Amino acid sequence: MFRDSTIDDLSFVTEVYNATIPSRLVTADTTPLTTDDIAVWWKATRTDRPFWIIEHNHQRIGWVRFRDFYGRPGYRHTAEIGIYIHPAHQGKGWGAKALEQAIDSAPTLQIHTLLGFIFAQNEPSLSLFRSFGFTCWGQLPNIALLDDRPCSLEIWGKSLK
Repeated sequence: MFRDSTIDDLSFVTEVYNATIPSRLVTADTTPLTTDDIAVWWKATRTDRPFWIIEHNHQRIGWVRFRDFYGRPGYRHTAEIGIYIHPAHQGKGWGAKALEQAIDSAPTLQIHTLLGFIFAQNEPSLSLFRSFGFTCWGQLPNIALLDDRPCSLEIWGKSLK
């Protein structure tokens, strides 16, 4: 089940997000964020785009965030998607269910294009997006430095119209 997030979910969102930081696969953040940090972008995201909690049997599994791309009116039908699954639930198909839900919901959200910004070394996410027909639309070589190791970022996109 996918439901709109509430302020009561912020500690869970923070926990799941912070769990991704040590892997150096998902985010360029290198230190944990606080719930107050997360609240800032949670509030900003929810004004125009969905921020869902994934639940199964009344247990939170992960979350999905849509973000405006580039903040200009001409891009209003394009959204970046972030999918974050709690470590205890990774590898069980929840990412695929989340991406499928995002694609299926896009028309009612007036989203014509979905983007994923994915580190080149994040093979699980690359594989997931590939399996849903996303293709690599751009590469930003060595744009991040994580633990003194350069990391490239890839932009994966899918036109839905």
